[in-house]
Amino acid sequence: MVVCGDDALAERLAAELRSVYRERVTVVIPPTRPGTGPRSGSGGRARATTLLGRMQAIMARAAGAPGGEGEPQHEAPRVLEASEPDEEALIDAGIPDAAALALVYDDDETNIRAALAARRLNPRLRLVIRLYNRKLGQHLEELLDQAAAVAAPDLDLAALDTSTTVLSDADTAAPALAATAVAGTSKVVQADGLLLRAVERHPPGLGEVADPGLCTLALLSSTTNDPAGAEGSDDGGEDGPLLLPDDRAVAAATGRGTVVLETVSHAGPAVPARNLAGRGLPLGSLFSPRLRWSLAGLTTCVLGLAVANWLTGHAHPLHAGYLTLLDLFAIDDPALGQSSARQILQLLTGLVGLLLLPVLLAAVLEALGTFRSASALRRPPKGLSGHVVLLGLGKVGTRVLARLRELGIPVVCVEEDPEARGVPLARRLRVPTVVGDVTDEGVLEAAKIHRAHALLALTSSDTTNLEAALYARSVKPGVRVALRLYDDAFATAVYRTLRAAHPHALTRSRSVSTLAAPAFAGAMMGRQILGAIPVERRVLLFAALDVAGHPHLEGRTVTESFRPGAWRVLALDSTAPDERLPDLAAAPSGEGANHPTGLVWDLHPGYVLHPQDRVVLAATRQGLAELLGRRAPVRTWPADP
Repeated sequence: MVVCGDDALAERLAAELRSVYRERVTVVIPPTRPGTGPRSGSGGRARATTLLGRMQAIMARAAGAPGGEGEPQHEAPRVLEASEPDEEALIDAGIPDAAALALVYDDDETNIRAALAARRLNPRLRLVIRLYNRKLGQHLEELLDQAAAVAAPDLDLAALDTSTTVLSDADTAAPALAATAVAGTSKVVQADGLLLRAVERHPPGLGEVADPGLCTLALLSSTTNDPAGAEGSDDGGEDGPLLLPDDRAVAAATGRGTVVLETVSHAGPAVPARNLAGRGLPLGSLFSPRLRWSLAGLTTCVLGLAVANWLTGHAHPLHAGYLTLLDLFAIDDPALGQSSARQILQLLTGLVGLLLLPVLLAAVLEALGTFRSASALRRPPKGLSGHVVLLGLGKVGTRVLARLRELGIPVVCVEEDPEARGVPLARRLRVPTVVGDVTDEGVLEAAKIHRAHALLALTSSDTTNLEAALYARSVKPGVRVALRLYDDAFATAVYRTLRAAHPHALTRSRSVSTLAAPAFAGAMMGRQILGAIPVERRVLLFAALDVAGHPHLEGRTVTESFRPGAWRVLALDSTAPDERLPDLAAAPSGEGANHPTGLVWDLHPGYVLHPQDRVVLAATRQGLAELLGRRAPVRTWPADP
């Protein structure tokens, strides 16, 4: 396995492949020497030096980690330095003989160039590419699959289906980040147009019975409900979080919170796009209420004068209206020698015309101001409350903003850079946005943090996110806070402080690289990972697997296939094998958007899994590696009840 990258995702992915799947890993990272490539600036050198130091730490841990019983010791990951992943660097990394390559550079163009070169070197190579541009990624995946089919005609369909996978770490992490801000502890995974919602349950009180939901996914650590504790501070042992417990473990774990699969609801088809006729601005958006009332009053006066001209002059109604408009705009002859009624009506009409001129000018100015402000960022409206303050509109923040708007959640964005990636999206969606440094006084107040429901800090700086969280807590102690933090030790220290200072306020941390790494690693192994749900600082994976070829599943009942702490079958795909969706994680679109889902969730415990079945299961990373027959440590499980 080869991993090429220049940020935290490369480190997490290499660690995932080495510790979970026991694969031999070669990591290609930028050089630390100045003047050797485009990253020779001080910022690039510091970034590369940090990444190299982390990779060396991984190597040290891997070298000291013993293998499983009866399992040979694998060497530590090999680290290569290359300014660019060109053909020479890929050959040095062993691409011609490699099984899979992950290109996780932060730059889409770098990943595309390396993918094209790698496909030429090894047509059978399994490619996993990190791309932010979704449409470009779809076209690139089709192109590379066609290239693999032409270069290797004997490649079977199953291998061809997994030969190229394009993923986005922002897309992978966005659902969990958005759910954290909206519901605090909720996590969602999409499967065949359905949304799996996992929710955290507090320990039941005396005389109460905990709601198990559809099934219990995890037991939280014993310190989660301790104000002085930290989320995930107990990493192991009896006090640590327990994933996929059995019923006896749940019953024995009194006083501990649980994560349960609470509901499964249909996501529904996408809202159809509006036609061209319905895209114009309404009248209420163009003109203020006072101006609309003024126009309505003057129009009524003009109509009344036209009727009076018709009644007093005995002329045709159209002629009377025409004379009234001529008088209104002062282009009619004076009514000399005519009746007194006609002269009075002409004077009144001229007066109304004088009043109409400033009103028309005000209408023009308001309309011009409305169209001019339509291309500008909105300011948070007065009286706004119950919203989510989203800090950072980079790659991750942009995806989370889109997700929150899909859920109909009011959002106020805060971004320092007016040219940030997500600013055009905020402008197009008419999302209120405050441009400024969050560390400056008054920025969070402008975002109405004192009336906000939650703060979602998603900048790339841990210290900036922490500073924003501390300031938000000083303004509103009970505000829900979700932080994007990378370093586990730093996150633990943050939680101990925040939970001790604000025991009744909800605080959570989410690492984008930690959430995305399991999906990238699963794609490198050729498996279908539907999503990942964070449980404190651990991750629970959802995967779709064919039962055939898996002795732990084939021929067993649903109850017999359950392995506490490792995996659990949740659903069965009842669709015929030739009609199944190739990717259950993608929402159905187009004509297939309204098709009934083929997933059956309420499985009978005695149902026997057949080779032609495809199941959706929840698994730990180590459990999934063992289930798939990878070189995972041998573990002894208790006998089935």
